[in-house]
Amino acid sequence: MSEPEQPIQPITVESVLIADTKGSFLTRQVPEIQIELAGIPGDRHYGLLRRADARQKIYKRGTMIANRRQISIVSYEECLEIAQRMGLPEIRPEWLGANLIIRGLEQLTLLPAGARLLFPDGTGLICEGENVPCRKPAKMIESLLEQPGLASKFMPAAKKRRGIVCSVEREGLIRQDDTIQIVTAHL
Repeated sequence: MSEPEQPIQPITVESVLIADTKGSFLTRQVPEIQIELAGIPGDRHYGLLRRADARQKIYKRGTMIANRRQISIVSYEECLEIAQRMGLPEIRPEWLGANLIIRGLEQLTLLPAGARLLFPDGTGLICEGENVPCRKPAKMIESLLEQPGLASKFMPAAKKRRGIVCSVEREGLIRQDDTIQIVTAHL
C-alpha cells in the first residue's frame, strides 16, 4: 500500500514592504504595493534606469544602465536559516531591504534568472538572479542588535540564502497573502 501524497504547500506573500525613508535601505511593512514597470513608486530602487556600481564590472561606475534590481524578495524559510547560522532568534526582512517576504519556497535564492513570478491579478516579475550578501545589511544587523562582530557572520550565513532581485514585466498590485505561481520554463 502506498503512502498518501502530501498536499503541495502554496507559495504565498507573507509580507509586503517598501524602502521609502530617504537615506535608508531598511523597509517597512505595508498592506499592498502598486507595481509599475519602473518598480514600486517611492521605493529607493524605483526607476527604469540606475547607475552601474561594483556589481557591473563591464561598465564604468555611474554609467546609466537598465534597472534589474527593482524588487528584492526573500523567503521566510531562508531568513530562518540565516538566523540559525548566525546564532540569532531571527533575521527580519526589513533588515535586508526586502520588498517581499514569501513563504513556501525554501530555496528561493536558487531560482534561475528568467523565472517568472506571477500574482493573482496578473502582475509579473522576472527573477534577475541572486541578491548577493553585502556589507550594508551586515553592518545594519550588527548595529540594530548591538553585537560587535556580528557583521562578519552575515555574509557566509547568507550566501545562497539572501533571496533574489527582480524586474517588473507586468504592472499590477501585490498584497499580503497573495499566492504566487512560479514559471521557470519558457512559454
